[in-house]
Amino acid sequence: MMKRYRYWFVVGTQHLYGSDIFDIIEARAKTMVEVFNQKVQPFADIEFKALLKTSDEITACFEAANHDPEVAGVMTWMHTFSPSKMWIKGLALMQKPILHLHTQFNAKIPWDAIDMDFMNLNQSAHGDREHAHLYTKMKKPRHVVSGHYEDPYVLEQIKRFTRVSAGIMESRHLNVIRFGDNMRHVAVTEGDKVSASIQFGWHVNTYPVGDLADELKKVTQNELREQLTKYDQRYHSNTDQEDAVIYQAKLQVGIRKLLDRHNAKAFTTTFEDLHGLKQLPGLAAQDLMFEGYGFGAEGDWKTAALLRIIKLMTNGEAKGSSFMEDYTYHFEGGEGFVLGAHMLEVCPSIASDTPRIEVHPLGIGGKEDPARLIFEGREGEAVQVSLIDLGDRYRLIVTDCEAITPFEKMPKLPVAAAMWRLKPNFSVATEAWLYAGGAHHTVMSYDVDAQMLEMFAQFMGIEFIHIHQHTNLSDLKRQLGQG
Repeated sequence: MMKRYRYWFVVGTQHLYGSDIFDIIEARAKTMVEVFNQKVQPFADIEFKALLKTSDEITACFEAANHDPEVAGVMTWMHTFSPSKMWIKGLALMQKPILHLHTQFNAKIPWDAIDMDFMNLNQSAHGDREHAHLYTKMKKPRHVVSGHYEDPYVLEQIKRFTRVSAGIMESRHLNVIRFGDNMRHVAVTEGDKVSASIQFGWHVNTYPVGDLADELKKVTQNELREQLTKYDQRYHSNTDQEDAVIYQAKLQVGIRKLLDRHNAKAFTTTFEDLHGLKQLPGLAAQDLMFEGYGFGAEGDWKTAALLRIIKLMTNGEAKGSSFMEDYTYHFEGGEGFVLGAHMLEVCPSIASDTPRIEVHPLGIGGKEDPARLIFEGREGEAVQVSLIDLGDRYRLIVTDCEAITPFEKMPKLPVAAAMWRLKPNFSVATEAWLYAGGAHHTVMSYDVDAQMLEMFAQFMGIEFIHIHQHTNLSDLKRQLGQG
């Protein structure tokens, strides 16, 4: 499910200082790459690609990066002074994310030995300033990281860059299948799918629910047994209604086969369009999210796509990311808390304990009682993320929260649920969310944070709003153009 990408490390210099330094610079770059790979493995591979000394070399390198489907991004570093007019053609062509690393090979100044030869060879302090000026002048998005290359902060930022750029690569090739349309009369789950294709690269297409119903007829007993075995390995069964569980397994096999046939990694369903189906996909949708697919309820294709991208960004270190909906509030002791849930579809990757399979009635949709997973979300720092279409632009909204254990058990609520405390507090956070136009559907993630999502938004050329511990409503409204 999850792809491993390569990242090129390119180093800038020039012929002014003679050719004797090139072997030294290349050897240093390869040493640095070895250190980088210790941090990003096994998710990504960073390789030293080239020592770039002329405009033609730079242009050829970036053209090659654009056309290599395995390369998700490029890291640049100016070891010596590399006149940036040489970089204009290459950067103008470059279509993939760039990390501008501002570092140097030596950690300390060799006080007793430093001379002009040392100074000429180690010029990152002003070489990278020349380079950064051009990025700014060209309005070229990039992620800037500054510090010694072995510093934990620098290594962590490099890892974050590899993960975000992998998400961008996924975005540019993402196919989303909608089984049925959006929930009728709902505004925020709508959007311009052509604009989304232009902005993000997504291909969002509707397939009749009848296609899924026909696919269920082709599911074999072996496929069913294999899926049911996975349920047994992952979850506790707390029902004797085996037929309902078997039907969810059949739904999951059918949905996955249709997704894979169309090279799609995200999908939506809606309870208003279940013609030919016996149940709304519940357990099936939840376990598909667990496997890494994106999902959105009621036809919410933007959240489905966003969930898939976030899951790919955090592959290998995932603590949990899920489709979520703000459902109801709890006020106690002067504080407000949010209880999030959905009719059925919350990903078990965020569960605090082993989820249990149960079968209960569903008051909408008019179909048989669906099997679903029931659990509570785990405690921890998390974010709620919403992508909205404002007609002439997209806005990514992120709010920081602290996931907590619900204060009491909810024995009559037959769904998965999570509870959280908003930052800086309930009133400021919710008012900010409402001013920003955030949706009621979100991606809840314990894996990404606002910095990673801001980097994603920057590379994608969309607005970014962060609601956090120090949010001031007056400042936020001015940022939104409402002040």
